[in-house]
Amino acid sequence: MRNKKILAVILVGLFLTTRIFAQVEKKSGNRYIDAYKQYLDATCPLEKDSIKHFVYFSRDRELIHNHPFLKIPRIAGAQIMYAWNQLETEKGVYDFSVIQEDYDYLLSFGKKLFIQLQDATFSRKYVGIPAYLLTDEYDGGAAKQFNDEGIQEGWVAKRWNAKVQNRWSLLLQAMGKEFDGKIEGINFQESAIGVSGKTDSTFTPEHYMESLKINMLALKKAFPKSTTMQYANFMPGEWLPNNDKAYLRSIYQYGQEIGVGLGGPDLMYKRKGQLNHTIAMMHEGRFTVPLGIAIQDGNYVGETGNNKMVVDRENIVPILHAFAKDFMKVNYMFWVYQEPYFSEDVIPCLSNE
Repeated sequence: MRNKKILAVILVGLFLTTRIFAQVEKKSGNRYIDAYKQYLDATCPLEKDSIKHFVYFSRDRELIHNHPFLKIPRIAGAQIMYAWNQLETEKGVYDFSVIQEDYDYLLSFGKKLFIQLQDATFSRKYVGIPAYLLTDEYDGGAAKQFNDEGIQEGWVAKRWNAKVQNRWSLLLQAMGKEFDGKIEGINFQESAIGVSGKTDSTFTPEHYMESLKINMLALKKAFPKSTTMQYANFMPGEWLPNNDKAYLRSIYQYGQEIGVGLGGPDLMYKRKGQLNHTIAMMHEGRFTVPLGIAIQDGNYVGETGNNKMVVDRENIVPILHAFAKDFMKVNYMFWVYQEPYFSEDVIPCLSNE
């Protein structure tokens, strides 16, 4: 009898220890740090999948003409960024001619268009929203974005301002009437912004979270047929996993609830910031809405924002693909057109069936 009691105590102790370890591990910022290693044996050409592959051209829309991707069956189309002030030239005056031109051109090759709508910039000289919004009526319309060193690095529309939201919604409605069901999809830029209550007195993280939801719902209503997506990577006022205010988690839950897909920029499978935010959200969640991930500048060499050419490198496209497919379970991959990586690394991996 005594031995049975001792055994029971040991088993209970092991159970509690396991639970505590699991809880600690879940809060650990290192829990996914080695996840990529199970994909090190991935090779090129890429394993067949149901993922829709797009080439991201940012605002360099003219580069789609006579581009090699047009002849690659596995690439579904092009993702192109269009700025708000490019599409609404004056208050209530919309010009979608550039979108129509790109749509028609891609369609002639059997390719599809995926729109990225720009309301934020990474340049102090370029605001990106219509001039009429930059007035007192809209509280200036845009807020300055600052990096961690307090240096301004761009602008973002005041997504949390009700009047700006209304104008944004009207733009979406006008676009939806023209292109819903025709284009493959449309996405908002990333949720991460360099704004705080210290730099803008009208801003709070909670209000910002709710405002993103308002904009997401407006997007879904305007585009009920085409794929809709919010890039949700980081949220002001929290840092996962330890400082979890449920801001980012709430965005992912709301997207699932209303049928708006979730995505993110920068597939960085070794960086803890991405691993604990976008990647963790996708890996841990159960979604029926589309998920997408962008491979942006620098990602082909495991960095972000790197525009330098790295000659002596390994082709990590197979790992990027396998990680996104299996670990993140994405439906869309947006491969940035960055040379020489796109021609030398991406095309060979996507060209062979």
